[in-house]
Amino acid sequence: MKNHVKDVSFSEEGLTKIEWADANMPVLESIRDEFEKSKPLKGLRVACCLHVTTETANLMRTLRAGGAEVKLCGSNPLSTSDDVAASLVKDFGIPVFAIRGEDDKTYYDHIESVLDMKPHVTMDDGADLISSLHSKRSELVGGVLGGTEETTTGVIRLKNMEKDSALKYPVIAVNESKTKHLFDNRYGTGQSTIDGILRATNTLIAGSVFVVAGYGWCGRGIAMRALGMGARVIVTEVNPVKGLEAIMDGFQVMPIEEAAKIGDIFVTATGNKHVIAAELFELMKNRAILANSGHFDVEIDVKGLEKAAKSKKRIRESAEEYVLPNGRKVVLLAQGRLVNLSAAEGHPARVMDMSFANQSLAAKHIKDNHSSLEKRVYTLPDEIDHQIAMLKLESLGVSIDELTDEQKAYLAAWQEGT
Repeated sequence: MKNHVKDVSFSEEGLTKIEWADANMPVLESIRDEFEKSKPLKGLRVACCLHVTTETANLMRTLRAGGAEVKLCGSNPLSTSDDVAASLVKDFGIPVFAIRGEDDKTYYDHIESVLDMKPHVTMDDGADLISSLHSKRSELVGGVLGGTEETTTGVIRLKNMEKDSALKYPVIAVNESKTKHLFDNRYGTGQSTIDGILRATNTLIAGSVFVVAGYGWCGRGIAMRALGMGARVIVTEVNPVKGLEAIMDGFQVMPIEEAAKIGDIFVTATGNKHVIAAELFELMKNRAILANSGHFDVEIDVKGLEKAAKSKKRIRESAEEYVLPNGRKVVLLAQGRLVNLSAAEGHPARVMDMSFANQSLAAKHIKDNHSSLEKRVYTLPDEIDHQIAMLKLESLGVSIDELTDEQKAYLAAWQEGT
């Protein structure tokens, strides 16, 4: 099977969207121009398991401009834009295996189809590709030079693999780059999560009690944007340092069981399982809204909700209303999957510009340095982070200062004090 998309005839609309995103991704464009000349990825086979969005399409174009052969599958059953997938196949000749709403079997069949290329580099968002390769296609491991990982959940999985000595090749945790998590996770997730909730419900954020579970970079961004729209924001945490930080940032902090009784809107962003557990549903207000911005659909106990509910019905395109035994109703968005990609379009192109610049340069870094990398999780070198940040500043028309020779000497010495 050369590709598997919903309908190639959707390509015209997809191409228009890809070109619009590209106009807002100047850093990736500059890297693509350089890749076109130098071909640093020539001969590489890159297997990608990512959200199939307009921004991802431009990453695929950049990898191919660098000389790589690429194949793409979706990293979440509800995050594929079918028109973008169609355009990648028809207009750019890039094999894609992704259909919005695909079932679990099709999802993993698509991963297998991408792995059939016998990749030199794997590119993940959530680590399902690398997990499948290690568990089901281990015969391919010997040909892999390294991999990359885009998101927090995937990095957690990979670090656990490293800890258990199960990781069989080096992986660059792109999510750990400052030009990724400080911007994509905070500003991208913050804006796109609110966008997803609004598209799914058309609810009023102002005046609502908005509960954010988890105060990592994604949770920070969501809380910040909800506050900016007039919500009364509550944060729940298990980490005392992050809980203290949320307090210092001006938010209420309390256990999830207390927050469940007073929240109007709930968003999970922890990367963990059953953050909103089954026993919490009956504590909630009538028509409380439940959304998830973590990578996998495990943060809200959807199975527990299904089991407890007397009935459910679809009330809007991405919203289902569940009737609980106590007569109250709760509204679940996007089946508990990533609300920003399932009910909206994901992060804006301007912030994904830096994230995918990291992915592009990570692939080059692996090719150039794989022989010296061990079987563990790495971050990209600071100089690459700084290069991406400088390119972004230049695209914004912003200049910054440079250290003088005297200042460099002072920072490099220890003798001079007061």
